[in-house]
Amino acid sequence: MSNLIWAALDSHVIAKRNVIKIRRVPEILMFVLISPIMFVLLFAYVFGDSINIPGGSYREFLIGGIFAQTVIFGATFTGAGLADDMQKGIINRFRSLPMNRAAVLVGRTASDVIYNVLSLLIMALTGLIVGWRINEGLLNAAFGFALLLAFAYAFSWVMAYVGLLVPSVEVINNASFVVIFPLTFIANTFVPAENLPGLLRTFAEWNPVSAVTQAARELFGNIPPGTPEPTVWPLENAVLYTIIWIIVIIAIFAPLAVHRYSKAR
Repeated sequence: MSNLIWAALDSHVIAKRNVIKIRRVPEILMFVLISPIMFVLLFAYVFGDSINIPGGSYREFLIGGIFAQTVIFGATFTGAGLADDMQKGIINRFRSLPMNRAAVLVGRTASDVIYNVLSLLIMALTGLIVGWRINEGLLNAAFGFALLLAFAYAFSWVMAYVGLLVPSVEVINNASFVVIFPLTFIANTFVPAENLPGLLRTFAEWNPVSAVTQAARELFGNIPPGTPEPTVWPLENAVLYTIIWIIVIIAIFAPLAVHRYSKAR
């Protein structure tokens, strides 16, 4: 028990250090606050009148996808932060201290949840302005937001592992775009999955980003009445499928990241 307490305290110190960086590098906070507004406004007004959602509003359909995309992009802060610390030799300093070896990664991933909370708050306010509404009650909406944050937290462990592998922040930024863009665009984030052709549709239907987007729409009540029910298991059971992915990603990448951290040079 004492080891767990010390690990938690060490993780808290690292998380606090990362949060303090917001004051010292305000540009990070500006990006966190401005990019969600830009995404919501661009997609709402550029595509809002071009894509037809039978029986519903594209703007309500859109917000769940924007939420999912933005929190996944927010997880890249973990990889970029660790790559920057590696490049500056800070990771070696941490490893020389008598602290739990998982604390740096737990603190890093935990602190980045704060970025995503801010992003979701700003996106929700902007969404309300452009016509998005919560139609399933505050309890379901709170669960929807929690599911988005949990998925982003799991994905941040993937970015933590990658951030410890690559030699610089520039590489992690390029690598993350190569991975995240296909995941978030070959999905039901911006258009219904059934509108995609062939293999792209199959990929989108089993894509975990589609599941977390579908789950958010269900929990926010943004699926129009009369919308055909999904015909594939992941989208029929979007909440469960998302939770399974959260558990699997953390179970695989948290140990990998901790092991990589212990071997990092």
